[in-house]
Amino acid sequence: MDDLVKKAMAKWPNVPDCYGWLALDSRGQWFMRDERVQSLGSFQSGVAGSKGSLLKHEKLIEFINRNYAVDEEGRCYFQNGPQKVFVELEITPYVWRVNEPFTPVAHTGVSSKALACLMDERGRVYLKTDLGFGLVHSLDVGLVAEALEKGNCVLEECESQALPGQNHYVMSPQSIVQEKNT
Repeated sequence: MDDLVKKAMAKWPNVPDCYGWLALDSRGQWFMRDERVQSLGSFQSGVAGSKGSLLKHEKLIEFINRNYAVDEEGRCYFQNGPQKVFVELEITPYVWRVNEPFTPVAHTGVSSKALACLMDERGRVYLKTDLGFGLVHSLDVGLVAEALEKGNCVLEECESQALPGQNHYVMSPQSIVQEKNT
């Protein structure tokens, strides 16, 4: 986490959390979701226009990536100065790119070590790592297949609906807050 962010957290400790405005898709891309977009449906809904605006500003994306974390409740967030901006997930907390020696690198740029490889009923491939749980980027599934052939990992089957509970992450922190408020 950036030192500037840590200082802001200490200076303003009681800033309210933000929900629904930031999302991570299955390709490791960040989306901004304003009130109009949120009113169209959840990030996971697939409703036209509900994803929001793809972030393209390189420095902003780098800032978000450096200050991205998962809390003890399994909610992903971006620490934006003193404010936690909770992240809506399309599928998992991390999206892994995989290089030739079978080293997973998160969408945030952090390298990790693969602990388990899973495949769901739709053929999507996931990795459990020492950093956390995530989907393998679609462009790198072939590299995972090569690693399986070489015996670098063993493939386990899984059910996609069970993954958040089994791997301790929350797809939509906003929906939990909305349920508590109704």
